Amino acid sequence: MSGGGQGTIGLGDDPVAAEAIARYHDGLSDDVASASHDMLTRRLRDEGLYFGDRPLCSVIRPRLLTAAQYRHVGRASRLVVSAMEKVRQAAMDDAELRAQFRLLDWEERLIHADPRLPVASPVSRLDAFFAAGPNGLKYTEYNAETPAGAAYNDVMARVFLDLPAMGAFRKQFVAVPLPCAPGQVQSLLESYHAWRGVREVPQVCILDWKEVPTYSEFVLYQTHLEAAGVPTFIGDPRDAEYRGGVLTVGGRPVTLIYKRVLIDELVQQCGLDSPVVRAVQDGAVCMVNPFRCKLLHKKASLAVVSDERQQAIFTADERAAVAAHVPWTRVVEERTTTYGDSTVDLVAFMAANRERLVLKPNDDYGGKGIVLGWTVSDSTWEEAMRTALDHPYIVQERVELPIEAYPAWLDDRLHIGDRMVDIAPFLVQGAVVDGCLTRIATDPLLNVTAGGGSNVPTFLVEAR
Repeated sequence: MSGGGQGTIGLGDDPVAAEAIARYHDGLSDDVASASHDMLTRRLRDEGLYFGDRPLCSVIRPRLLTAAQYRHVGRASRLVVSAMEKVRQAAMDDAELRAQFRLLDWEERLIHADPRLPVASPVSRLDAFFAAGPNGLKYTEYNAETPAGAAYNDVMARVFLDLPAMGAFRKQFVAVPLPCAPGQVQSLLESYHAWRGVREVPQVCILDWKEVPTYSEFVLYQTHLEAAGVPTFIGDPRDAEYRGGVLTVGGRPVTLIYKRVLIDELVQQCGLDSPVVRAVQDGAVCMVNPFRCKLLHKKASLAVVSDERQQAIFTADERAAVAAHVPWTRVVEERTTTYGDSTVDLVAFMAANRERLVLKPNDDYGGKGIVLGWTVSDSTWEEAMRTALDHPYIVQERVELPIEAYPAWLDDRLHIGDRMVDIAPFLVQGAVVDGCLTRIATDPLLNVTAGGGSNVPTFLVEAR
């Protein structure tokens, strides 16, 4: 995640949420805070809630949202993703429009394989910042390919429910966790039934490299699926074989791939003629998300959906949601475009407005390659612009980073300090928000992969 700007309290102007946070902190005596920290530390270790060798959470309060805030996120997300799916569908039939996404040649080849699914991203996640004000919710990225964190979130929510601090808080407030993984799992199975044409139980392989730091989350998903009666195992693409129309991974047959490996890495390491790629292209196996998710996973998708050239595709509600919640974003190139009510030369505008802009590579993750204009010198920004003109990049307007106070037990005492905070709603079937991830950090690059933050579960709250 990236953004920037002067911090604001990220409460969406909801006094109930502000009151809930204040009361939670009031209940943190030294004894309660210390006991909560000790339990959290032990449970994170016991539950495998680590990203590599780092615990996923370092604070002792969850994210607290009201139902009104959650409904606002749900409605805005639905409209923005609906607009993105419309522009993706239009691009499949329009090479000129499709070129705006800056696909590589091999990606162009793969996206035309028919996945026999109703949407390109049955499981997905928007990454956003939720600052104060009616238009304070801003989507800065769309993870349309391999959204992670849902299963981690749900286990962490159960851990937080047991903390002494939550016990004290729930005497004053109703606090309800927002499960994420069940919706993601159900969307996987619904996608398989749509692909197969009948309701039957698939043979699921959760597919990624053995050595990835998120492997422990795959184990959690395996448990979810097996509890639903679905045979599931975790496999590595390097162990795949495709013979006689049957895909096997490690010798076990597969009919549904829950793809956590990135498409780029799959192709780079295994090639376009790899068993997995050929099986998917032949329609021998269902893969979620399918190859055509690549269009919307490109960071250029936010540029394409908000560009003045595409607005006629959308309904009035979709246009309003995009205008309100997608920050000004453009693919970096030599052109004129609109900024507000003005027409600007894009490159000249970028050069003159470093402190309000972010540069991002079109297809990377973990914060790699992102340049926050307000943190670098003019010469560094000029060099970054040259890179962005030579390689697929987007430029995006700086957004306001909301700030919330979070408590932590450090050096045998309670610390309550400000953290920048994001919100990342999970979507199922490209339409419905079903839970959300929250990440907090003291660095503007709120990204667990990059080592810049940690996760906290999200709860809905209401005063008793």
